[in-house]
Amino acid sequence: MIEGPYFVLTVLGVLGTGLVAGVFCAFSTFVMKGLAALPPAQGVAAMKAINVTALRPAFMLVFAGSAVLCAVIAVVTFVLWPDEGTVELLLGSALYLFGSFGVTMVANVPRNDTLMGLDAGTAEAATYWPEYVREWTVWNHVRMVASGAAAVSYVLALT
Repeated sequence: MIEGPYFVLTVLGVLGTGLVAGVFCAFSTFVMKGLAALPPAQGVAAMKAINVTALRPAFMLVFAGSAVLCAVIAVVTFVLWPDEGTVELLLGSALYLFGSFGVTMVANVPRNDTLMGLDAGTAEAATYWPEYVREWTVWNHVRMVASGAAAVSYVLALT
């Protein structure tokens, strides 16, 4: 069984990736549906406000901190190569780093940046909004599943 500081790192990995999965789950299951039900100008304005708020320390500590933690877990696992849990630890780290953090950087952030460049009340924003909601939500589903699977993988490493 994993012990000592390595155990603490893994438990923190479970908590961080699980919290992020929960945030992404909320967005996938009701936040984006609620925003999509609004008139485009209101939906765009609300999502722009959410995107600004998401960059504040509370969420960024959990989201980016979990990425750093997953990277540390992966490096420590490669160095120590424990007798048990190695596959689960490396899989959990890869799932979060690529499936959550990586997807955010290559799929969700570019869409957010495009949305931020639009004035909420314009025809251009109204045209982009349905595409944004659809594509952003699909990629958010990927992030949700990857973060949740990372948490499960870390739990399995602890058993």
